[in-house]
Order: sequence, then C-alpha cells, then structure tokens
Amino acid sequence: MKDVVFLPVGDSAISVEFGRNIDSKINKRIRSLSDSLRFKPVRGVTECVPTFRSLLVCYNPEQTGYDTLVRKLKKRLSSIGDTNTNTKRVFHIPVCYGGEFGEDIGFVSSHTGLSENEIIDLHTGRDYLIFMLGFLPGFAYLGDMDSRLFTPRLSNPRTSIPAGSVGIGGEQTGIYPLASPGGWQLIGRTPVRPYDPDRESPILYAAGDYVRFFAVCREEYDIIESKVKDGSYICNITETTE
Repeated sequence: MKDVVFLPVGDSAISVEFGRNIDSKINKRIRSLSDSLRFKPVRGVTECVPTFRSLLVCYNPEQTGYDTLVRKLKKRLSSIGDTNTNTKRVFHIPVCYGGEFGEDIGFVSSHTGLSENEIIDLHTGRDYLIFMLGFLPGFAYLGDMDSRLFTPRLSNPRTSIPAGSVGIGGEQTGIYPLASPGGWQLIGRTPVRPYDPDRESPILYAAGDYVRFFAVCREEYDIIESKVKDGSYICNITETTE
C-alpha cells in the first residue's frame, strides 16, 4: 500500500491515488475499494467516483473528518484484494462501420496501413474495459485497444458529432452518447443509446464493465434503431467469471 497516496480535495472529499498510469491492474484496485465502500459503507462517505488511476471519495464533514477517514480507508485497503468480484459483465454493442457513419475510417486506414476490413476486424476483436465514465453522461473511456489501431485525434475538433458515433482518439476508443463537439476519428455509429434519460437506469453500463463491438450492415442498423426508439431493443449482456 506504499504506492497509494491520499490527497484532500476541498473540505469534503479525498482523492485516493493508486498510480500514474492507465493500467488494468490499477483499475482493479480502484474497483476493489469502490465496491468495498458500496457494499460495506463507511460512516460519512456519500459517494465514490472512479477515474483512470484514482478514486474520489466524497464525505459529509459533519459526520467524519479527513484524518479519520484516511485511517479507515487505509484499514479497508489492507483488508481487501484486487477486486471484490470475479464477474466480468460484457455489453455487446452493434456498430455500422464506414460510409456516412464512419467518415474518418479512410484516414485511420492511411495512418495505420490497415484496410477498412482489417480495422473492423481488430476493433471488434476484443473486450474493452471501461476505465471510467466522464466528459458526457455515459461516455465510457475504453482501454486495451489493439496498438495497430492507434490514431491521433483531429487537429481541429468538430463542433458537432452525432450521438452514437464510435471513434478512435489516440490509444483509446469510445462512443459519443450525445451529440457534442469532439476530436476523435469517427469509424462507425451504433444505434444503441449509452445514455437515455427516460430509461430506469439512464447510463447503460458502469466503470469496470466491458464493451465488445460487433459489426452490422445498414439494414441491421436501421432495424435495431427502430427497436431502440420503441423501447423493444434489449442489449445483449454476457457474464463470465474472470
């Protein structure tokens, strides 16, 4: 636990820093502490917010103080392992690649030296860990992308990107859950809504879950989109033991 650093954030939060790199092992330690505090609450803790390399622990200063909470967090860390769960939850997300939905796939191809089909095969060929959610409601920062797909962001970000757009930004990939400005290279689009304020659980997944993309044609995209709009589409979720 010598590598863990505790930092005050104002008068009602503590940042528990686990490292300085984006790493799946660090992420497991963050999830471990976050899950532990969720399932076995500590007095005064009001919220936990996981990030790439830290956990923000918010607390009520009328119920606990910085020094007291740091001691409790250190004790909790010494009593838990890397993670409190062995269940891996994977959300299978359909994507229509290229064409009008993936206007930058040609640039990704020229930058990487891969054909469009090779890009699609690599992009759909693995499970992506959700390291954190941020930027927009339901925007998942996905790690562990194949290094052959690494492509720099746009030099001039777009002022508006359609909701559902799937892009590559440097060493990461992700889905824009809402129409917004952005600078990632667009390679496709999904009809699935990572964020839907009218859904019982507005955000589809959580940090620590996984996303796996699969390719669909335009006709399949349109069918799924219709089901999403009428509320009949159910995202396929698989659970395995890690």
